[in-house]
Amino acid sequence: MISTVTPLRVTLGGGGTDLQSYYRNSGGFIFAMGLDKHIHITAHRPAFDDRVVLYGPQPEVSPRAEDVKHELVRAALIAHGMDDRMEAASLADIAGGTGLGSSSSFLVGFLNALHAIKGHRPDPQDLAEEACRLEIETLQKGIGKQDQYMAAFGGLTTLDIAPDGQVKVGRVEIAPDVQAAFIRHTHIYYTGLRRDAAVILADQNTAMQTTASPERNRVGDSLDYIRDLGYRIRDAWIAGDRDAWGRMLDEHWRHKKQLSSQISWPHIDQLYDHVKAEFSVSGGKVIGAGGGGFLMLYCPTDGQALEAWMASQNMPRLHYDIDPQGSRVVGGRQAARSELVAA
Repeated sequence: MISTVTPLRVTLGGGGTDLQSYYRNSGGFIFAMGLDKHIHITAHRPAFDDRVVLYGPQPEVSPRAEDVKHELVRAALIAHGMDDRMEAASLADIAGGTGLGSSSSFLVGFLNALHAIKGHRPDPQDLAEEACRLEIETLQKGIGKQDQYMAAFGGLTTLDIAPDGQVKVGRVEIAPDVQAAFIRHTHIYYTGLRRDAAVILADQNTAMQTTASPERNRVGDSLDYIRDLGYRIRDAWIAGDRDAWGRMLDEHWRHKKQLSSQISWPHIDQLYDHVKAEFSVSGGKVIGAGGGGFLMLYCPTDGQALEAWMASQNMPRLHYDIDPQGSRVVGGRQAARSELVAA
């Protein structure tokens, strides 16, 4: 039996530039952090039970891999040639559809478990690319590459994405006290809304794939700005310049809303204006593709009044830290070695 834990992620800069419709022209850049909130996977191959059994939010029992309704599990099992004899269970620290990359984290964690069952220990870059191939090519998801890479690498990480899709991964190292100060003043609140990121990203993809249209120019210009702003945000974190981070977070949000009419909604816009006026918030944005999930706000004060007011709006604060690691096996190494020998 194999167990894996895989971090969720928060994008700090460059969000949206990891989609092929954008990076194939200009290259993309992402700066993100892996959270100490995880997807937990346990998987094993029974000795004789020739079926696939899944335990989780939508449990199912299927005779063979190709009959599995869970498309990520189905694609992963078929890719690994595991047609039957599989049981897997999943738990999430935070529900899916909330902008933290949970689907890709699930897939990376599940793939990592399948490799471990075979006695393999994949390189994080290979694991991320395998997940990208399955989601973007096999399943034709209209998503980018950052979620898979952040699930595989975790930490404070940059992704330089070349026009041909090659990804160069970098680590951002900052002093522990500086990192702690950024986290303390960068609040994350749950809006209570969930959404499908692919639906929102479809607006961006459609605009970028429409040749010589005003929409393409508008979205492309916004993404150019967001990509370049991502470098500035990374530099502000390295320099420990929290005030600059707050201002750039506001810049990012204003340009992000140009990508799709579905990214924000009037209640959040009104709330954002209120917290800026009343609680010294200098910047914020909806995490992920938008349309729901978590709201990130930078507050240079102690933030207690902000936290209390957000709670009164039924938006509780998520207390978090940065997970310096990506997906890893946390149990069952001996079982993996035993199956390898038996094979």
